[in-house]
Amino acid sequence: MEAASPRRLATMSTVASRPRRAARIALLALLALSCDRGLGIASIGGGGSLDRIRLPAGFRIAVYADDLSGARSLALSPNGTVFVGTRDGEVYALPDRDHDGKLEAVQTIARGLDEPNGIAFRDGDLYVAEVTRVLRYEKVESHFGKPGQPPPKVFFSGLPKQSGHQWRYARFGPDGWLWIGIGAPCNVCTKPDPFGTVSRIAADGSRLEVWARGVRNSVGFDWQPGTNELWFTDNGRDWLGDNRPPDELNHAPRAGMHFGFPYCQGGDIVDPDEGEGHRCSDSTPPAAKLGPHVAALGMRFYRGTMFPAEYRGAIFIAEHGSWNRSKKLGYRVSVVNVDGGQASGYRVFAEGWLQDGGEWGRPVDVLEMPDGALLVSDDARGAVYRISYGGK
Repeated sequence: MEAASPRRLATMSTVASRPRRAARIALLALLALSCDRGLGIASIGGGGSLDRIRLPAGFRIAVYADDLSGARSLALSPNGTVFVGTRDGEVYALPDRDHDGKLEAVQTIARGLDEPNGIAFRDGDLYVAEVTRVLRYEKVESHFGKPGQPPPKVFFSGLPKQSGHQWRYARFGPDGWLWIGIGAPCNVCTKPDPFGTVSRIAADGSRLEVWARGVRNSVGFDWQPGTNELWFTDNGRDWLGDNRPPDELNHAPRAGMHFGFPYCQGGDIVDPDEGEGHRCSDSTPPAAKLGPHVAALGMRFYRGTMFPAEYRGAIFIAEHGSWNRSKKLGYRVSVVNVDGGQASGYRVFAEGWLQDGGEWGRPVDVLEMPDGALLVSDDARGAVYRISYGGK
């Protein structure tokens, strides 16, 4: 299960905090919604050091941007602007105005939103998924550097209100629909649609359709190059011990598939709380079993040419890290090979955010850049890193 930050745990602790949150949002609304600030990319403070990150030979890592409180999901515009969602209320843009591959400033697109974790970009517009709705910031890049960002329009308002696994992940698929993860509002429970699904919203925002069920909490998905078939990560349930169930990498090439939750965990564990009368053989097993409780989140197929050939077509996965395992696991970026519809070779690609049982960073999402470099967001450090190969 994905761990909540201390700030998030405080928010989850009581519904009574909502009036205070409303007051905070009202106050923030009085502030300018757009601002530029210089980048401080020389180092990561608070004891973190990229010298601790271990990568395969020939790779290197650097800070792409920092001072991004709670940096989470990443999206890219054709102009090269990287957008960053958070669970803290802010949405950032990292524009490259002169297209030289270097950032000039961090642009704040919005403040005071309701956990705007999910972001997606299409036809010049930025889509931001809050808990119960999706906002659209039209022609967002045309307003960079100006006094204020125009207010967004509501694209879709039919997402369920919930207080567990409520942070959304969103991306436009090859079909032009906006795909979104809707987690189960619990550790393990039986709930109706659209809870526990990967769903999609029509391009005009008119309706939502469920694509995959039996999904506890997916915060990352992508479509395989050449087939356009959906793959997604899923966080396993808690409190079955340190080593079970595994987190999952799943393959959903068609609509209507069921991936087990809450009845079956990890493809072969009948759930002790919800599984009575159900068989694991009735659901689709994981394409790959990932580490137990690693909190596998953002994932992308690698389409570029900067990295060696062995990584082309593979899936990179951000593992946020366990929160209730007696020995912590995750806090890294892993990679899985994919051949056709088969996954294999699950292994660690980048690690070192976990040191001597304590973490100083937590990867959340990955994003391939036009030059083939891989960006990694880190909500614990409020940073985005750039992983490159061969001195580039």
